Amino acid sequence: MTLNATTSTSESSSESSSESTSTLVPNSIDLPLTIVQWLERYERNGVSPRTLLTQWLAIDRTGDVAWIYRASLEDLKPQLDYLEGHSPQDLPLFGVPFVVKDNIDVKGWPTTAACPAFAYTAQSHAAVVQALQAAGAVCVGKTNMDQFATGLVGTRSPFGAVPNSFNPEYVSGGSSSGSAVLVARGVVPFSLGTDTAGSGRVPAGLNNIVGFKPSPGSVPMAGVVPACRSLDVVSIFALTALDASRVMSCMKSAGDEPLFQPYTAQVGWFPQPQGHMRVGIPKTSYCDPSLGFDQSHAQSLEHAKALGFELVEVDMGLFFEAAALLYDGAFVAERFAAIEPMVKLHAQQMDPVVRQVIEGAQKYSAVDAFKARYRVEEIRQEIQGVWQNLDALMVPTVVTCPSMKAVALDPIGKNSELGRFTNFVNFLGQAAVACPSGIASSGLPFGVTFIAPNGYDRALLELAHLWERNWVHTLGSTGSPVSNSEGTLSLAAPQPHSAPTLLLAVVGAHLSGMPLNGQLIERGARLVSTTRTSANYQLYELAATSPRKPGLFRTQEGGVNIELEVYEMALSQLGSFLTLIPAPLGLGQVELESGQWVHGFICEGVAQSSAKNISEHGGWRHYLSSLDA
Repeated sequence: MTLNATTSTSESSSESSSESTSTLVPNSIDLPLTIVQWLERYERNGVSPRTLLTQWLAIDRTGDVAWIYRASLEDLKPQLDYLEGHSPQDLPLFGVPFVVKDNIDVKGWPTTAACPAFAYTAQSHAAVVQALQAAGAVCVGKTNMDQFATGLVGTRSPFGAVPNSFNPEYVSGGSSSGSAVLVARGVVPFSLGTDTAGSGRVPAGLNNIVGFKPSPGSVPMAGVVPACRSLDVVSIFALTALDASRVMSCMKSAGDEPLFQPYTAQVGWFPQPQGHMRVGIPKTSYCDPSLGFDQSHAQSLEHAKALGFELVEVDMGLFFEAAALLYDGAFVAERFAAIEPMVKLHAQQMDPVVRQVIEGAQKYSAVDAFKARYRVEEIRQEIQGVWQNLDALMVPTVVTCPSMKAVALDPIGKNSELGRFTNFVNFLGQAAVACPSGIASSGLPFGVTFIAPNGYDRALLELAHLWERNWVHTLGSTGSPVSNSEGTLSLAAPQPHSAPTLLLAVVGAHLSGMPLNGQLIERGARLVSTTRTSANYQLYELAATSPRKPGLFRTQEGGVNIELEVYEMALSQLGSFLTLIPAPLGLGQVELESGQWVHGFICEGVAQSSAKNISEHGGWRHYLSSLDA
């Protein structure tokens, strides 16, 4: 084991720590970068995780302040033994190394939360670590962080300030600084951080990687040292959205922990067949022109338009008011509650800036806390109206990137600048994903964050995947290009959890662009595929219907393939949809050309005698087109 111990303060050690890490070469031997590449290496070459990770361990990482604890081969033995007899075919993260922020427990390893006086040896794994190891991932260490997850700069640690992976004179972002930087440099393909006010997104934006912050309540929090227990979420850093999605699929909450905010998985809204989304953008971006972030943001907006997004300006006033309550109000008392014994008994051993922030809670009363909670709930209700007209928000992940020296001179002010578009998200129970969006003229990365209501986790990750595969960029700071392919792995990538759904086939007025398609869209249904029935069906135009509708009939002879669309709909929406279906139509089972059976529109036989057989056209669209010819 290696504990990266230093007694210097974060501000005084920033220049030396920056110099020591700027020349590190994490992949001096040929190792994969992304999760998909690691899995392909195992599957194609037949190499074992024990062999590949032994090579990984051999790389000299001396002086790298991104680490607090580095595992030895002996530490990894139980995890490697578990993988014996398994393969990527049955474990979605087979042999993939990862690291965790040092406020997340790993059994038998120290947990410091970047405060040596607080350190203890974990007696069990955090629930997220246990879930990922069960999926085959191998935890190889713990990472540096802003102490007690209080900060967005990455400098508030006695283990050293973690420099930006592109330019060590600038901050990496925090509090999950080490976790983000090790992914950005290609040391590990993914990592875990935590996010209260932006710690899983700010360092992603400043290091050109994906930072996914799930909905509060969607992932288990047992075994995580809290910053604000009612708001914290374990977050994921990865080089690609596809990788982040694979990790999220293995981290579902067991539902046996107290939830401080309601969580309900949703099917989501993306991708829609028309490629059309209404995306809210702030009226003012606040992006720093001295770094070229203003131009990078403008380019991001153009990219969004090229993807077919309708951009709608949003007044962010309510969002900013909620954000102010987190750090500039009584809610800071929750940080005090999380580590009260430490503050009362060992305050002198805390980072001075962290101590200043947390001790500030003592000036607030219980009355102040209740008043703040009331206001948050009022804001939450008022913001519901925003989501009635939008699918997602797209905001700059960060508006600036302060230098190490600037943070040393103004640690609280510069920290606040980084949280402008992140602080409110957990407060309002939302999900968010930070995506790379180019390198600014200053040479620093710029990123955007997509935000959606609670439960839209899977939809956000799909949106992030669309964004990155249509944007030419490199993986973190490695210089390696992002591949537009999803790899040649023979495995289907597991999907993050969403609401229970069913597949629904439609053949007529509910097709995309048709008069009744809105009944599907308003229920969050999404187009999965355009295909045909098996050759056992006939299509008739029904008599006296408005709008015009066809009826699908299964037949033993004289059948043809009929074009249709297959949608995915949440089971919770099915009841209201059924009430809209008039006789003689109904829902039954429809056989697809592939042989798969799905739910779909069928018609009572009694209607056939008064209907017109239009099967020769092969589908409703072709029939309607023939009428216009």
